[in-house]
Amino acid sequence: MFQSFKTYKLLFLRLIIIVLAIEISLFFFKKGLLFTGVFGIFIVLILLREMYFYIRNFVLLYNKTIASILQNDFSSDFSKHKFNKNYHDLFHLYDTLKNKQNEQISRDIIYRSILNNIETGIIILQKQDNDWNIFLMNDYFSTHFNVPKVSKWKYLKNQLPALCEIIEQDNFQEVKTSIEISVNEQNTQTFVLQASRTEIFELDYFIVLLDSIQNVVEKKEKEAWVNLMKVISHELLNSITPIRSICQNLQDLVEQDVMSSEDLEDVKNSVETMLRRSDHLQKFVEGYRKLAMLPSPKKEKTELQQLIDNGLQIMNPLLKQKNIEIVNTIHFKRYIHVDPQQIEQVFINLLTNSMYALKDSLQKQIFISAETKENRIFIRIADTGKGIEKEIENKIFLPFFTTRTEGAGIGLTLCKSIIEAHGGYINHKSEDQKTVFEICLVEE
Repeated sequence: MFQSFKTYKLLFLRLIIIVLAIEISLFFFKKGLLFTGVFGIFIVLILLREMYFYIRNFVLLYNKTIASILQNDFSSDFSKHKFNKNYHDLFHLYDTLKNKQNEQISRDIIYRSILNNIETGIIILQKQDNDWNIFLMNDYFSTHFNVPKVSKWKYLKNQLPALCEIIEQDNFQEVKTSIEISVNEQNTQTFVLQASRTEIFELDYFIVLLDSIQNVVEKKEKEAWVNLMKVISHELLNSITPIRSICQNLQDLVEQDVMSSEDLEDVKNSVETMLRRSDHLQKFVEGYRKLAMLPSPKKEKTELQQLIDNGLQIMNPLLKQKNIEIVNTIHFKRYIHVDPQQIEQVFINLLTNSMYALKDSLQKQIFISAETKENRIFIRIADTGKGIEKEIENKIFLPFFTTRTEGAGIGLTLCKSIIEAHGGYINHKSEDQKTVFEICLVEE
């Protein structure tokens, strides 16, 4: 603003000088000083010419800078003009916008690099008028499906009709489903398709994500194996380390010529400790074998209420001993096609889990309920215990994970394995200040 005012001030001064020069020239002509008057007119012409080129250069430079800004072209070099204070604000605006564009280009390069290194097929479409153009296609999508990075939706439709038809059927709206796509014109693979639509600055975008189910499964299996090996190595080290230390101590005692009564007592204590750790390790291995060698379920038509009653009958002495109230609201007859012994074991494990969760609770209640929906039966076992902490929610079904010192950590894992072997699932949630375990099974 200040520089603009200064520019106008200089123009105004030039005009005043030119007007004064004209007046002086006319004055000389009136006095009959012809040559002096002509010289004055000559000076006026020089001033007009200088003012003309000054305004022309200013306008040309201004227009060139504004045109560069409007066209996002920041390749021009204005370094020779930067020392001219008349253009300070203009060049400051140009440099600011140039730096912002460079930052944006850097971000775009980083984001595209991230998207190109993700092992998920990604396409982003942009709507222009009534047509969709491909705004972005990452490298994984292009190479995995052998599709060139085309710019038009119609070209992609020629390459991957199976994918495009599903998206068009839903009119480019949010969708989540599985899809089979032929890869490299040979293998047909199943992918998880997730698509969403969003509007940014009045521009319509459609984002498509494709994940290979095989890759997802392999990733989950790898994570499960890593977690399992952590638990196994932890348990083995917890037993082997103290046993080795005790053996070293025993070796030192045995090498002595004479063993005192205190040394003998140390030997006895050491042997007892090794036996306890060996028993713990044996139970751990037996638990692992029980999980790894779970027999296939021998399914038969079984009444749900009878299964629940059998589990409660087994657990009843312990429940009464701990003053736990059972609220069973299952009164209807429903049949399920299951292995009775295995499902009964699931109920016993869940009731045991609830029983320990109620250890420090004032209100000790376990609620058992069920409902049917779409040929499936949902069995819920809830308790008024302290609940599952957020930090361990994702670990409770992991093998050998337990928060109890005396627990083996296979109860919930065994429940999950049995239910999944029956074609169902088990999950947990918090509801009305209760911890709820829900089992879903197919109804007979």
